[in-house]
Amino acid sequence: MRLAVRVQLSFMMFLEFFIWGAWFVTLGTFVLKNLQGATDERVGYAFLTQSIGAVIAPFIVGIIADRFISAQVILGAIHLVGAALLWICSGMTDFDSFYPVLLVYMILYMPTLALVNAISFRQMSDPSKEFSFIRVFGTVGWIIAGLLIGWLQWEQSNSLDLTFKMAAGVSLLLGIFSFTLPKTPPAKKGTEISVREILGLDAIRMLKNRSYLLFFLASIAICIPLAFYYNFTNPFLNEIGMKAAAGKQSMGQMSEFLFMLVMPLFFARLGVKKMLALGMLAWVVRYALFAYGNVDTNYWMLIAGIILHGICYDFFFVTGQIYTDRVAGEEFKSSAQGFVTLATYGVGMLIGFLISGPIVAAYKTSETMHDWHAIWLIPAGIAAVVLVLFMLFFRDSKQ
Repeated sequence: MRLAVRVQLSFMMFLEFFIWGAWFVTLGTFVLKNLQGATDERVGYAFLTQSIGAVIAPFIVGIIADRFISAQVILGAIHLVGAALLWICSGMTDFDSFYPVLLVYMILYMPTLALVNAISFRQMSDPSKEFSFIRVFGTVGWIIAGLLIGWLQWEQSNSLDLTFKMAAGVSLLLGIFSFTLPKTPPAKKGTEISVREILGLDAIRMLKNRSYLLFFLASIAICIPLAFYYNFTNPFLNEIGMKAAAGKQSMGQMSEFLFMLVMPLFFARLGVKKMLALGMLAWVVRYALFAYGNVDTNYWMLIAGIILHGICYDFFFVTGQIYTDRVAGEEFKSSAQGFVTLATYGVGMLIGFLISGPIVAAYKTSETMHDWHAIWLIPAGIAAVVLVLFMLFFRDSKQ
């Protein structure tokens, strides 16, 4: 790959994830503090737009980008429209009007995660060696977005509407920049459209493998407590008085970056089952640390809980992607990844987003305060049950 193309793709990844990290981390706090009619349940509904977008995304990419329009063109068009929608979101003051705009935006944004990957892969001769270097700039973009929000103190000054304006500006930049990216014409132009292929349902036969079936069910179940983290970590940290909470949360992505580098060493020594189990155990420990942490004597617990993100994400989700690729074999590699993504970010987190809001609302102690100790022990308990069942029944079958 030429250096100029490498720089282009790296900048594309940086902007793609900067946009998401710029507003998504503080979304729960924005909803509760800036929108009339907002409740804890509605925080869950706001994050639910991600799952809806994840379910619809394969149709947009599979039907339009794969068969009719070049990937870089549709990427640019989506981000130009997205810039306008994000700017509109920044000025919203009522949840009922904010929600449909956010929903439309996420239905458009989620397919771009696949589009940037597709554009990158088409330029690579050996993706297994080249892609990680490109993708890591996405993590850097998310980190810098969080650090900027913390440094500018938008949470403390109740100026989170500026996060949407910042994201809108960067989305406009990426929209324009996308048209300069390497041409990525439709790979399946003229072929018939298969719903089974788009949803990855060709890979459903993998569930005949008992070990993979247990992993698949565990993946859905572990995404339920994961939704608590996405929904309420930022409101929780701001409520208990942590300064520059969004900036502190970016340490989770820093941890993700570091653990990604050492994963091959752990994988060689531990194998699939222990890696997946450690990932699930990290979720239990993280929520327990949040339950008992505070900004005074146990501040370290909050920081440790954030830093555990590297193990939580890399050891379970990345290991799961590798395991899925191994079980699928050559024939179903692409459809298998789409299938497990639909199940986790679609079904699993959808359930989590729906139940987390009512649970947090049930432990509200005043107009602005919650019993966070009790709240965090619930996802910790769910993750612990999933871990125990997984350890008892999962066997790393290589069949």
